[in-house]
Amino acid sequence: MSVNQLHSLEELDQFVSETGKRLLFKHSTVCPISTTAYEEFQAFLREQDVPSAVILVREDRPVSNAVAERFAVTHESPQIFLLEDGQVKWHTSHWKITKAAIAEAING
Repeated sequence: MSVNQLHSLEELDQFVSETGKRLLFKHSTVCPISTTAYEEFQAFLREQDVPSAVILVREDRPVSNAVAERFAVTHESPQIFLLEDGQVKWHTSHWKITKAAIAEAING
């Protein structure tokens, strides 16, 4: 499954407004911790088909900032959100982003 990259607030609005469970990953391309977390995210997606998107925090900072404001969750990077029907059901960051943690959140 491909992961959509969100470059604009309009793309973010569209992604968030869709129904059901979906994953949103905030990724820093210059951070080794973020690279490891992104690999865990990708490994999860190879096994479970969940609509997903990524925001590159340095390249698309306004979109990244909008996530923090909209969901009232302090920005961290890397950071992952489980959204369901437009609401944050779970989020975590850094080394806590693992394939197992994502699976537990999705299936929990």
